[in-house]
Amino acid sequence: MSHTGPADPLESDRPLPTRREARALRDAAEARDTAASTGAAPVVELTVPTPVMPVVTTDLAARVSYPRRTRPTPAPAAARPAPRRRRGTSTPVAKVITLLAIPAIFLTTALPAYAFSPNGDGASVVARPAAEVQGVTVGAAAASVNISFDQFSSTSQAELDEIEAAIQADLTQKAEAEAARASAASFSVVGLRAEGDDYPWPSAATDDQGGGLSPLGYYYRECVDFVAWRLNRDAGSTGGPWKWNWSSMTPNGGNASAWQGNWAAKGWPTSKAPVVGAVAWFTYNHVAYVQSIPGDGTVVLEEYNWMGSHAYHTRTVPISEVPVYLYPPA
Repeated sequence: MSHTGPADPLESDRPLPTRREARALRDAAEARDTAASTGAAPVVELTVPTPVMPVVTTDLAARVSYPRRTRPTPAPAAARPAPRRRRGTSTPVAKVITLLAIPAIFLTTALPAYAFSPNGDGASVVARPAAEVQGVTVGAAAASVNISFDQFSSTSQAELDEIEAAIQADLTQKAEAEAARASAASFSVVGLRAEGDDYPWPSAATDDQGGGLSPLGYYYRECVDFVAWRLNRDAGSTGGPWKWNWSSMTPNGGNASAWQGNWAAKGWPTSKAPVVGAVAWFTYNHVAYVQSIPGDGTVVLEEYNWMGSHAYHTRTVPISEVPVYLYPPA
């Protein structure tokens, strides 16, 4: 089909511009519009790369246009949705725990097993393979392991009370002895007396043999007659008139069992602590003379008629064996 008239410039044999050329034309149009709005002369710089394209007039540029790209307006901060946490993420604390737990698992698996192995010299810890330790069984030899402790015993309260009572009794006895010594200082014989049989009538007939009383008023060769002689000797009286005899010393009874009562009746001192020259009084109707005190807890006695012998005798006994000591009379 043909028509008359001038040919349309657009319908020429010229090729269409490329995308780059179209973008350059669009940028030039935007620059021209901006200059027109501000009143400034438009500056259009069109760079056509090789090959050189046909020159496009401004009328063609005005007619060719492309839609402008517009950027979406960002939504307000308040309208933005909260960011979602991705699945599988963890907090820093969980990451740290995970990092510590994984090496610990490997270290625990790699550690050797340990077992308690008692032996004769004591207990020791030795390393055992894990396979051996998992199936531990206690054998009969385990019963032979003995654990010894140092011997230790505690004192009960009753024993402590008994010890305290004994100490107090000993202190009381010593105090009484000191008081008795002080009060009987004028009666006691100080120093060691000569030991030996100085009794004036060692061969006289006894009561069993039909003998009578000695000048001191007691039967010959009895314990009481010998002790009465020693008390007179210590007082400086070795012959008549005698200072001490039955009537002046034991008027309430001449037997040995009655001597303590006579001392108490006269108020003469007595004690459980001996002094040299005192009378050792026994409950089994016997008296003896205290010859010396060695200082080792014993007392040396001189006596007559020990065990019914009617003869001179000497012996050493513990101080506590004598029930009471009769101090020499005043």
